[in-house]
Amino acid sequence: MDKNRPTPPKNIDSSAIDTWIFDLDNTLYRTSPAMLAQIDHLMGSFISDFLNVDRAEARLIQKGYFRTHGLTLRGLMLEHSLDPQDYIAHLSQLDLSEVAPDPELADTLNRLGGRKIIYTNAFTEHTREVMERIGITAHFDAVYDIGDADYVPKPAIDSYRRLCDLHDVDPTRAVMVEDIARNLEPAAELGMTTVWVRTETSWAKDVTETDHIDHITDDLTAWLRNVGNSG
Repeated sequence: MDKNRPTPPKNIDSSAIDTWIFDLDNTLYRTSPAMLAQIDHLMGSFISDFLNVDRAEARLIQKGYFRTHGLTLRGLMLEHSLDPQDYIAHLSQLDLSEVAPDPELADTLNRLGGRKIIYTNAFTEHTREVMERIGITAHFDAVYDIGDADYVPKPAIDSYRRLCDLHDVDPTRAVMVEDIARNLEPAAELGMTTVWVRTETSWAKDVTETDHIDHITDDLTAWLRNVGNSG
């Protein structure tokens, strides 16, 4: 299979899948450049104030903790004993007004059999607001956020195991959908079917290790609709 091209859901028997696990940001909706810039600004301003450093140093710390700990928040917690609620409260200032209703996605999710769970490195308050704005809240059975994961972010496999234990997920009967390719590696290791939603973001470029990816799509709604039609 050419892993550089979108793939049809020909190897998925939807009747054999009882759980669908979706990432949120840039998977169920696309974050705009303006939103990404705002997130970057909020993270930088928090670190600058929290650690009493200038914005240039704050950015270096932010990127360094993301690389080292998988999430800036976790780095701040481990290195500086940050109370995560302070960080979450600051990031809650993010303007989500650009997130629009997506009735086509909502209808497709409604027609897709099996439980549906959102698994995100973000926090529940953000997730719930985004779900409401898109119009998909009614189609999900649970949200598993960074707090539920004990602040251990993707792609740490222990977080995936915790999700499966908490929600009684059989990985061999689950599909995981993500926009960050490396976050699908633990899912594949546990036996999940993996779907990469390819975007134009920087972390989606130059992806070469794709043996752990079963399917690739540039249009999640269309791909899911085809799964429903083929099951």
